[in-house]
Amino acid sequence: MKKMFLFAMAGLLFNVAAIADGPGKTKAADKTLKVDTKSSSVTWGAKKVTGTHAGTVPLESGSLIVDGDKLKGGNFVADLKNLVVTDITDKEMNGKLTGHLKSDDFFSVEKHPQAKLVISSVTPKGGNNYDVAGKLTIKGITEEVKFPATVKTDAQKVTANAKVKIDRTKYDIKFRSSNFFENLGDKAIDNDFTLDVNLVANK
Repeated sequence: MKKMFLFAMAGLLFNVAAIADGPGKTKAADKTLKVDTKSSSVTWGAKKVTGTHAGTVPLESGSLIVDGDKLKGGNFVADLKNLVVTDITDKEMNGKLTGHLKSDDFFSVEKHPQAKLVISSVTPKGGNNYDVAGKLTIKGITEEVKFPATVKTDAQKVTANAKVKIDRTKYDIKFRSSNFFENLGDKAIDNDFTLDVNLVANK
């Protein structure tokens, strides 16, 4: 009877361990790596009828969760108060656009100085490629975003690259959007802007 009891306990423990290691659970092998904000970059791009604009946004913090050479998750915080316009060389014109982007017409950086992305799911697509879904917060509004990403690992670091397309109107950024204003003509600004994200996390 004592042996039967021991076998039963062993079987129960085995089943509990199997459940704990099932889908959606964090494995002991998962590692959280801090993003090197100085080696990483986020470049933004926006279009309007008469041309384009580009710039950068510094990362304040971030992390990547990996299991060996596989991406599992991550989260990132961007510093919108220090966004930069890079395509305008004239100092006065550059300052005007930079100030406008920081105003309530766009990112309201005094009220909402950060943008945040939290990865909610990662789907391997073969090799170094993934489909990623996450929750992006801008101006206090959180919406789901989906984008492809490429992740590479070596003995020293993990590098991740992605291009994220964002519909600004979902975050209450409606300035000169043809979805909300008529007869804009060549004053219209595209609803979508892009972020080219290049991350480096040291092991």
